[in-house]
Amino acid sequence: MRTLITGGAVATVSGEEYANGYVVVDNDRIADVGEGVYTGEFDERVDASGCLVTPGLINTHHHLYQWATRGMAADHTLFQWLVALYPVWGRLDAEITHAAATAGLARLALTGCTTVADHHYVFPRDGGDQVAALASARQRIGVRLHVVRGSMDRGESDGGLPPDNLVETTEDALSGTEAAIGRFHDDSAEAHLQIAVGPCSPFSVTERLMSGAAELARGKGVRLHTHLAETLDEEQQCLAEVGCTPAEYADKLGWLAEDVWLAHTVHLAPDAIRRFGATGTGSAHCATSNGRLGTGIAPVRDLLDAGVAVGLGVDGAASSESGGLGEELHQALLQARQRGGPRGLTTREALWMGTMGGARCLGRADDLGSIEPGKLADLAVWDLTGLNYAGITDPVAALVLGTTPPVRRLFVGGKAVVEDAALREADESEIASELTAASARLREDR
Repeated sequence: MRTLITGGAVATVSGEEYANGYVVVDNDRIADVGEGVYTGEFDERVDASGCLVTPGLINTHHHLYQWATRGMAADHTLFQWLVALYPVWGRLDAEITHAAATAGLARLALTGCTTVADHHYVFPRDGGDQVAALASARQRIGVRLHVVRGSMDRGESDGGLPPDNLVETTEDALSGTEAAIGRFHDDSAEAHLQIAVGPCSPFSVTERLMSGAAELARGKGVRLHTHLAETLDEEQQCLAEVGCTPAEYADKLGWLAEDVWLAHTVHLAPDAIRRFGATGTGSAHCATSNGRLGTGIAPVRDLLDAGVAVGLGVDGAASSESGGLGEELHQALLQARQRGGPRGLTTREALWMGTMGGARCLGRADDLGSIEPGKLADLAVWDLTGLNYAGITDPVAALVLGTTPPVRRLFVGGKAVVEDAALREADESEIASELTAASARLREDR
């Protein structure tokens, strides 16, 4: 199947932009991109008049299960919020997780996202097959999914935040992660489902689990992910318990490296930023969630200047209730400029973070993140017609500075997942009903 997308602007992210461009998709790969009229053969033509074509957005940090607990603990700090919500999450089962994940993935697709990294670290003892629930949700929506098989082995009785009945033993956490890799991980270039290793955070896992997770991931050839340096509370706890900052602690345990990307990284000293750049460690910037929880503004400009791969993350919908990725382009730019002035981040840097920056974080820059011949055809066609964008002559500025545009088409591997701002195969009203019922059941059990 050869598809021609033509008539609109094209931002390749790899450097070229075309005011009146085209993209040719051959099955699941990009075959050609250029300016003007395409004269070759094709089977299907997609009219992108008035649109901007970009790579599909890549979400580098999420907690899909949290869609079932949106709006709770609305005025809490991070630690207060976790203490309030952990007991609720402890009642998750596979059905609730599937409903929440399906809703979350649907929302992401409708906001231009083609690849999602989901950090799932809650495994209640009677919660069923949580990873399978996520995998089946991915199949319903059609996007790519990187399940970060998370874990916690440090409960309240050991000085951690989660209740004891919500943590695993170190051995169970590692064996469960290894089993998920063996069962679900696809290491092919075209993979729709991959597994990464992700102990939750330095304040909810032991040093033994952090070290064991790194050893397991490297033995299996998969990537590593965790939360790091999100709040000053975390830094103070880390200094009190191990005598160093979270970034120094991660470095000590071998967690600053090219196969690692870390969520939030708000509170980093200049030396830590340089160390991130020197080691090739990536960062998932979650602007809306950081603002919602009041954790601070990440030093994105400094990270980019140090050569760090910075991607964007929505984070869990219980701390980023909108759950959309397109708007994170806008939020990231605003926060960077609040911190560093109008030169803190450009519109094209924001788009790079949402695409190629994310691909680098997930280790998929060879196949995702830009519009280039040979890469996978993960593409977003943004509709810039209508009142919201009238008079904005720069389409990238319209995308990043304006409201998130409707998605006229979203392709994942050349297959349309969204068409005319609606899911192509999944039923949005059915998904909403399932989520409403699942969320009500979770809350009624309190």
